[in-house]
Amino acid sequence: MAVFTEVSSKEASDLLRRLQLGELLALRGIEGGIENTNYFVTSEQGEYVLTLFERLTFEQLPFYLHLMKHLAHAGIPVPDPQADMHGEILHTVAGKPAALATKLRGKSQLAPQAAHCAAVGTLLARMHLAARDYERQQPNLRGLPWWNETVPVVLPHVGPGQAALLQSELAYQNHVAAGSGYAALPRGPIHADLFRDNVMFEGTELTGCFDFYFAGVDTWLFDLAVCLNDWCIDLPTGRHDGERTAAMLAAYQAVRPLTAAERELLPAMLRAGALRFWISRLWDFHLPRQASMLKPHDPAHFERVLRERVRHPVHP
Repeated sequence: MAVFTEVSSKEASDLLRRLQLGELLALRGIEGGIENTNYFVTSEQGEYVLTLFERLTFEQLPFYLHLMKHLAHAGIPVPDPQADMHGEILHTVAGKPAALATKLRGKSQLAPQAAHCAAVGTLLARMHLAARDYERQQPNLRGLPWWNETVPVVLPHVGPGQAALLQSELAYQNHVAAGSGYAALPRGPIHADLFRDNVMFEGTELTGCFDFYFAGVDTWLFDLAVCLNDWCIDLPTGRHDGERTAAMLAAYQAVRPLTAAERELLPAMLRAGALRFWISRLWDFHLPRQASMLKPHDPAHFERVLRERVRHPVHP
């Protein structure tokens, strides 16, 4: 959520008028993130988040925006994209595809305890089940095909030990994906990026989650693994935290029990989740785009997580 494209007060005001949301009171760029331009927008009718999409296209975006609408209608606490008088929720601002969604209450919990992890596990399982009847289809654009394309691009920027790990893990994930157990994994629309900074809390009450712009159809287990790799590890070392992991897994399974194939492949999907974000952080770090307030994430973090997942597999 950096600022790649500057939005003027006039452009924001024009959008609010088209959406019949009153006059603009405040407009502020949001620091952090690496994909899209984001602003907090305050109007006479409330608080919103304006997102300008820097990589996703007009053709791809309906999947994400209508998924958010679908989940909101099912009672999942997610931002609600605002429609114009024609019912359109995808707009144009500063020449870019854009959306204006309701702002969630609460704040991110960056030092989660077991109770927070349990709340995330419950939310994730509810989201998976609520999206089962979502009819639009789009693959996870940062899935295995993207890893295969991107690893050769980042290899020249890493040392021999890192290159060896990237190549061996990519070969392992291709092997897993070709197996019958992987084919049996339940799948549907997933969030694919439900990190600590994408979930809001008031105390231990989970008040919502946002940033669905990596969503796509993939295995539910991969989505759970991404969460476990962020919420249930020690950040400095990347090591597994048993109490938080148990809390998230128990809460998730209280809503949707894991299948036998999912239980068997959880260690592999934890490695897959770490690999995915190591690759993307290497790409963003070594091949950055110019943006106001852009701060690329440290790639070494998910290298540590991957090495820990390889050395110490976690079984449910």
